[in-house]
Amino acid sequence: MRKLLASTAVALLALTAGAHAEGKLSIYHWFEYIPQELLDKFAEEYDVEVTMDTFDSNEALLASLKAGKLGSYDVAVPGDYMVKIMRDEGMLDTFEASELPNFGNIEDKWVDVEFDPGRKSSIPYQWGSTSFSVNKDVYKGKLDSLSLIFDAPAELKGKINVLDTAGETLTLASLYLGIPQCTSDRSQLKELNALVQKAKGDWASFGSDVAKDVLVSGDAAAGMIWSGFSAKARAEGANIEYVFPKEGMIVWMDNVVLLKDAPNRENALKFMNFLLDPENAAAVTNYAQYTAGVKGVGEFLKPEVANSPESNPPADQKGVFVQACPEDVQVLYDAIWTNLKK
Repeated sequence: MRKLLASTAVALLALTAGAHAEGKLSIYHWFEYIPQELLDKFAEEYDVEVTMDTFDSNEALLASLKAGKLGSYDVAVPGDYMVKIMRDEGMLDTFEASELPNFGNIEDKWVDVEFDPGRKSSIPYQWGSTSFSVNKDVYKGKLDSLSLIFDAPAELKGKINVLDTAGETLTLASLYLGIPQCTSDRSQLKELNALVQKAKGDWASFGSDVAKDVLVSGDAAAGMIWSGFSAKARAEGANIEYVFPKEGMIVWMDNVVLLKDAPNRENALKFMNFLLDPENAAAVTNYAQYTAGVKGVGEFLKPEVANSPESNPPADQKGVFVQACPEDVQVLYDAIWTNLKK
């Protein structure tokens, strides 16, 4: 994992002057998801030294924390279903709304959420969708179905990148088949396994951190991708279209959580409150090209971000959140995923 040090210049000045920062903040964050300038702004405003490690999937985040990293970080940025899993595993601390002066800036629809009722351990960060994009120079057919990923036409065979994350990949496969998430029906699970095993022969790669780059370079002609990454790929010159499948897409919300045994709890809460400021939330949106869960960001957004097609799906587009399966069912999905990755 790469490690970033925020406010390097400020830290050097402090050392030169013989001064010390009031504290530290350690963040565990998705890759390519927050502008360094915003971390610098926080570090300077609060005289805090900020370090950040990155992960490329919710599952990687969970595995790392389980492997002994819990207690090393103050905040992390899991997706919706992973917040619930982490909460159930006892990995999260709680706070009172009064500890975050900007708590009232949270959009009403994101306050009382199933994965963290009343927002006791998390705040909304950014939300978006997961679908796939297709190079229109390579494939000129209709762009409306997950069949392009799971039953690829000749033009796309061997040219597809798939996200290296079980939750999203298997959920999209389930949507294509029309079966429920977290099913324990053996026949449906066999159907799901057969689908992804067959489709795997048409896939060129599994990659989350390269999902944008392979579309820009042309190494992939189609690929599962997060909405913001698709917008960035277009901005970098890829002639792609983000698909809103008739079978449905994934809607997700990433959240900043206060971790159990955070070594710098006070600074963690300062950072969470900082991210609930509309201008700061908009800075993340302008960089990552998703949508903030904070009121009042509109006036700070770049027009091309506010109006990107990826962030403006059709009014009748079906979207689902990835579900956190019961443990006995999750074991079955883990087996399908492990078998797929062999």
